[in-house]
Amino acid sequence: MTKKIFKHAKKFLPFIGIVLLIYTIYTLDVEKIKNAFFSIKPIFIILALSLTLPRILIRNYAWQLIQKEQNIKLTFFQSLKIFLIGYFYGSITPGYLGQLMRVPYMKKKTGDPYGKLFVNSSIESIVHSSSMYIMIIIGALLIVETFPGIFPITIVWIIILAIIIIYFIKKERGEKLFYTLIKYLIPKKLKHNLNRFVQTFYNDFPKINRLILPFILGIFTWIIIFSQEYIIVIALGLNIPYIWFLLLFPLANAAGFLPITFAGLGTRELAAIVLFSTLFAVGKEEILVVSLVGFIITDLFTGFIGFLATLTETGEKHKGFRS
Repeated sequence: MTKKIFKHAKKFLPFIGIVLLIYTIYTLDVEKIKNAFFSIKPIFIILALSLTLPRILIRNYAWQLIQKEQNIKLTFFQSLKIFLIGYFYGSITPGYLGQLMRVPYMKKKTGDPYGKLFVNSSIESIVHSSSMYIMIIIGALLIVETFPGIFPITIVWIIILAIIIIYFIKKERGEKLFYTLIKYLIPKKLKHNLNRFVQTFYNDFPKINRLILPFILGIFTWIIIFSQEYIIVIALGLNIPYIWFLLLFPLANAAGFLPITFAGLGTRELAAIVLFSTLFAVGKEEILVVSLVGFIITDLFTGFIGFLATLTETGEKHKGFRS
């Protein structure tokens, strides 16, 4: 019975955010939402979109630094193309997990083991996401009087994440846990391939101090992302100071990482509405538009470029996890 519940929950979990978004729109003034959308002049959209290129170039460069540490040989253009393809899949999957589709494309170009490439892609995602936590901590401190619960939740989450990362950095600990999980939880016919997959996890594993520069570059990419979205704030004439937006919108954005919706839709919008409508004299409808248009500009547009990149990729289909 429990197994069936989990099976059905897994199917419907990604749609929770979509339902949440529909309900949020239903509770607001649809006419105001429509008016806000159409009041944005095209020049603001073009200006926001123009920041996409430097953002993806910086992030790809940061990823190349990690690739170099793991002796993964991809040219800048190959890496950029694979990054965009991963971005496309990430933008249409819960919790952006589709970014791991970078792995089979990297395998095709490099021939490196799947386990090593999986770890490389995961490290890049973790470093990039973690670089936003500095903004989140400062933002949570700024609103501690209005939302006292956010700061401790943020700190607990970061501590848990840090403990997990520290645990898996050490090869002996990480491999022992993975092999134990495979031994007791994985069907017999899959054990061999997964054991081989895990055997290459720690191949050329990067040193922590070599991830500092990618981490710093990640902060710059987040600043660009939230600046793109702030241009929509300007377009709507909302009275939200840039620095406050830069430090508070990451809190809403982090809610989008929950794997209960596609690309954070619904959870991010609700969090943004609660934060900004409470702290500033702005309408909930306008904040919803900022979040949705920002999502289109930063995620969907980049994802669309990634989709075009997938169309240029032909050849063998990628099967299984073989090292």
